[in-house]
Amino acid sequence: MKITFLGTGTSQGIPVIACTCEVCQSSDKKDKRSRVSILISTEQKNLVIDTGPDFRTQMLENQVNRLDAVYFTHEHRDHTAGLDDIRPFNFKQKSDMPIYASKQVQVSLRKSFDYIFDNPYPGIPKIIFHDVTKDKSFWIGDIHIQPIEYFHAHLPVLGFRVKNFAYLTDFKEISADQEKYLKDLDVLVLSVVQFTPHYSHLHLSEALDYINKWKPKITYLTHLSHNLGRHEALEFDLPAHVKLAFDGMTLEI
Repeated sequence: MKITFLGTGTSQGIPVIACTCEVCQSSDKKDKRSRVSILISTEQKNLVIDTGPDFRTQMLENQVNRLDAVYFTHEHRDHTAGLDDIRPFNFKQKSDMPIYASKQVQVSLRKSFDYIFDNPYPGIPKIIFHDVTKDKSFWIGDIHIQPIEYFHAHLPVLGFRVKNFAYLTDFKEISADQEKYLKDLDVLVLSVVQFTPHYSHLHLSEALDYINKWKPKITYLTHLSHNLGRHEALEFDLPAHVKLAFDGMTLEI
């Protein structure tokens, strides 16, 4: 099973066009952070987690020629705005796209993309919803997914565990009963937006506290804002078992 980091950045703290900050001006490709998303690939399935505004470009850059399903963690636009661009896969594969999401996320998508659901016409994206709830695991082909609920301020988010890999984006806090899914991890992916406290996201010291508590073998930080500075400088100061994810990075799990 392969994990590809399609995007590792965030709308939080992204400078304006023509910014001269060190991240914007960097020639290091690891500093080019599109909106956060990953691709899980197996022999049977290609599963994308979240379709942000950069979804189309991410599919092209990573030469993703088949997409079997999409899993949405939550309804914020930086994670859902690219939904319309699933339509080329509809056309090519001649099938509806399975979308896995909570009821709350489904309601939001129906409102944000009402033209897909309320006034269907030829050429629009074709979608089939599947409900996702905390504590209820399920299979997408040969991918076994255990949803994990946590909170992004007051908003519930459904990250997940696959094998000994867990993915927690837009994370702020979690209830004790959901932490049971974070034991004995080989790989944790955890979101961090900045050095200073944030009302709905982890800042770096909070993230390190959770990492020390859960003790995964290795953690990759994602959802990185420009406020964290350049990849090379930040990673140099991190513990050996904590790394920065970057766009295009792949893992085998």
